[in-house]
Amino acid sequence: MSDGDVVIEQRPGPAPTERLGRLRRLVRPRRRWCLGTKLVVTASVAWLLFVLCHLLASGRTSLWAPIELIPPPLFLLVPALLLVVAPLARPVRWRIIPLLVLTALLGAGRSGVNYATLWYEPPPAGRDAITVAAWNTQFWDQDQGPGFYAYLRDLHADVYLLTEYLYRAADRGGRWTADLAVRIDKLAELRRELPGYHVAVSGEQITLSRFPIVAHRGLDLRPWLPPDQRETPGALRGWPEGYTVETLRTDIDVNGTTVSFYNPQIAQPPLEWRLYDAGTRDVAAAKTLRREASYRAIGADVAANPHPVLLAGDLNTSPAMGIRRLLPERLVDRTPALPSLLPGTYLAGTAELWRIDWLYTSPDVTVHRYDLPGARGMSDHRAQRMVVSVPRP
Repeated sequence: MSDGDVVIEQRPGPAPTERLGRLRRLVRPRRRWCLGTKLVVTASVAWLLFVLCHLLASGRTSLWAPIELIPPPLFLLVPALLLVVAPLARPVRWRIIPLLVLTALLGAGRSGVNYATLWYEPPPAGRDAITVAAWNTQFWDQDQGPGFYAYLRDLHADVYLLTEYLYRAADRGGRWTADLAVRIDKLAELRRELPGYHVAVSGEQITLSRFPIVAHRGLDLRPWLPPDQRETPGALRGWPEGYTVETLRTDIDVNGTTVSFYNPQIAQPPLEWRLYDAGTRDVAAAKTLRREASYRAIGADVAANPHPVLLAGDLNTSPAMGIRRLLPERLVDRTPALPSLLPGTYLAGTAELWRIDWLYTSPDVTVHRYDLPGARGMSDHRAQRMVVSVPRP
């Protein structure tokens, strides 16, 4: 071997079995996950995917509408329960815990929790403040007896925004259809039981006011309905407003300022779960389109309205439902003025569930007090009562 030769040392490479062992350690954890860890990881990832799908689809497609009936508090309860058991998933707990916190933050706005009540203090009311009450009466006084009008008087409102001003032809056990609607005329009783109030009526909505009513009209849904839903059902031909109107606008002269009070009762969301059936999908789509038409009618009218606005009533919409995005940006959700951390207006027997009745106002309307009186067993909705003031002329 000459001086210019280079000696290269041959070192043996890793054996095939050693290379295979390194590869296995890269693609799978060194410790096998126990069944509990697998369940926690699966449930956590599945709930995150559900929340993301809900935020994207809610209020945008009728296929998601039945899923929107989920109880709103679950958006916080599910990640909270998973956080309790997350430490049991020891190999990955420090990955799962931040994921669950993120999931809770993403769903917090759909949970129905009124976080602002912890720090928000409504401004005190002045001498010009008025009291407004909004209530879904559940078929007026059909089964309530004399206590119905006593309850209205006890609300001590200057303006009443009341809905379901009608009777039901059959017992309450069946599903609602147009042929069950019975138009009523209770004006004589109202004048006797609540003297001094001006009255405006359209469809199932009725507004009572101590202040003069300047104008009123029902918001027609038909411009926003598909052609196949614009015709009034035969059972309501003699009372077309019972089909074409779900919101009554009443312009009222409040101490020299004209204020527009919107009194809505939006149609119920689809309740059918069998979306594998074409007929069920068609029903869900039709109901969703009608609900959207109501929201769009409100949005268009409010956008063109120069007056201060107060909208209060039964939107048949829980905090979990994204359809409220169709309300105009001009309207402010007044939930922070409620003293309750988890307000509920929908009553099922003795159980108080979540919220489906809402209060929105334009920014120039000040809410001083906002509460939810009980219905005394006369309705499946709590009333809303608020003390507000409007700009002076």
